[in-house]
Amino acid sequence: MIAIGSDHGGFELKAKIIEFLKEKNVEVKDYGCYNTDSIDYPDVAKDVCQAVVKNECERGILVCGTGIGISIAANKVRGIRAALCHSSFDAKMCRMHNDANVLCLGGRTTGPEIALEIVNSYLSASFEGGRHAKRVEKIMSLED
Repeated sequence: MIAIGSDHGGFELKAKIIEFLKEKNVEVKDYGCYNTDSIDYPDVAKDVCQAVVKNECERGILVCGTGIGISIAANKVRGIRAALCHSSFDAKMCRMHNDANVLCLGGRTTGPEIALEIVNSYLSASFEGGRHAKRVEKIMSLED
């Protein structure tokens, strides 16, 4: 299951991503927001990231206006490796080399077609481990 959430700036793109995932028979849990009324993205980031850390969901997807604020908020949650991606290559590499467990996107900066390609690449890629595992361990040790 994929946890997904957005603020008002990412609401429209989030809706398109949910539709895309459902068409691919991917189970989705929507943590809000549910309309374009202004909300604070750290609240949604916290809910999505806690679902990932608690293994209630395999991975997360977060969307705000630029993807910047929500990615910063997500990375404050212990156990999260959130990556703001602008291309399919970014999404593939954040999984393969960094074992990113949350994908962040900008609803006002990334067109829907590209965003869906990014989501597809992110969900299709797997962590390579090997030499990258040591680096991911070092990243996670920064939380101590």
